[in-house]
Amino acid sequence: MLAALTLALVACSATGDGGTPAPSSPSASPSAPAPTSAVPTPSAASPPPAAAPTTSPASTPPAEPEVVAAGLDVPWGLAFLPDGSALVTLRDRAEVLRVRRGAEPVSVGTVPGVAAENEAGLLGIAVSPAVATDGYVFVYLSAADENRVLRMRLDGDTLVPDVVVLSGIPRESYHNGGRLAFGPDGYLYVATGDAAVPDRAQDPDSLGGKILRVTVDGAPAPGNPDAGSPVWSSGHRNVQGLAWDDDGRMFATEFGHNTWDELNLIEAGGNYGWPVVEGVAGEDGFADPLAQWSPADASPSGLAVTADAAYLAALRGESLWRVPLADDGTAGEPQRLLAGEYGRLRTVAVAPDGALWLVTSNTFRGAPREGDDRVVAIDEGWL
Repeated sequence: MLAALTLALVACSATGDGGTPAPSSPSASPSAPAPTSAVPTPSAASPPPAAAPTTSPASTPPAEPEVVAAGLDVPWGLAFLPDGSALVTLRDRAEVLRVRRGAEPVSVGTVPGVAAENEAGLLGIAVSPAVATDGYVFVYLSAADENRVLRMRLDGDTLVPDVVVLSGIPRESYHNGGRLAFGPDGYLYVATGDAAVPDRAQDPDSLGGKILRVTVDGAPAPGNPDAGSPVWSSGHRNVQGLAWDDDGRMFATEFGHNTWDELNLIEAGGNYGWPVVEGVAGEDGFADPLAQWSPADASPSGLAVTADAAYLAALRGESLWRVPLADDGTAGEPQRLLAGEYGRLRTVAVAPDGALWLVTSNTFRGAPREGDDRVVAIDEGWL
C-alpha cells in the first residue's frame, strides 16, 4: 500500500473551489486514520570536516520571483508554447491571453459557448505536443448545459475555434473539474468533477468524477481500460491538477468534501473511492492517496512535478505545497511554502526553462491585493 501522509485532523465544511460551501451531498466517508511520515530521521552524527577547496566553484544564485503578468480577471488555466510564452484562460471573460516575460499580455481571442457561473466557465487549456505543425490548442469550457472540450487552432496571436472533440460532461455551478494536460504518451487527459452528484463518480456510464484519456479527435485513446470508453480512472470528486514525472507516473490533485484533500498516484483503471471513501481508508478496491490535507490547509488546485517533488497550488491554504517523491512511489513529508505570500494559488506549471509559474486566484473568493491577479515565475531553487 502506498504511504500516505496526514497534514491535519480537523474536519472542515464541504467546499467546491476552496471557499464558499458547495451544495451538500451525502458521504459515507469514515474518519481516516492518521498515517505517520515515511521520511527517515537524519542521523545526529556529524561527518568529519571536508578539506577546504583551493578554489570556489562558480554558481548562479536563483533569480528573484518575477511578476510576468498582473491585473488579470479570474485567471484559471495555463499552458506553455514552444517559445516559452504561455496561454492563460480567464474563466469569467471566456478569454485567452498570451503571456510573455517582459511584455504585456496579448489577447488571442474569446472562446464561444462559455456560460460562466460561480466555478463554471472557461477552465483548463492544453497545447498539442505537435502545435508547431498542427496548431492545436484545447480548452475545457462550461456551456449552458454541459462541460465540453473544444479544439482550437493558434495562428500567430489568434485562436480560431475548430471543433468540439468531447461533450456530455456533467456541468453544475460547482465541481466541474476542468484541468487538461497532454501526457508523455501524446494523448489528452481530461479531469472532470461529479457536478455535485457524488454517485456519478462510480457510474461507468457517466463522464463525471473521472479522468478521461482521448485522442486529439476526442476518441477513446488506445490502451484505455475499456476500449470503447474514454475513462482512464474513476471515483473522483473534483480533480483539479494533472502532471507526470520523468518516469511517466501520473499524479492528480483532488478537492475533498468534509475531511481530506488528496494527492493521488493515478493508474489505469484505478478507483479512487469517492463517494464511498475519502482520504486514506485502506479498503480493498480503492486506491489510497499519497498525501492528504485538511481542506482548510490546502484545497489543492494546479499541480506541477519536477525531478524529485510535486508542487500543489493551494486555494484555501494560500500556499504552495512541496511533496518529495521517491522512486518507489511513496511520498515524503510535505513542506508548506509561500504561506500567505501571494494569497490563493490556482495553478502551478513547469516552464520550458525549469521555472515554476504560479497563477493566483484572489479576484475570486479572495482578498485582492494591488496587481491581482498575477502570474509569477519562481526558480525552484529560490523556494
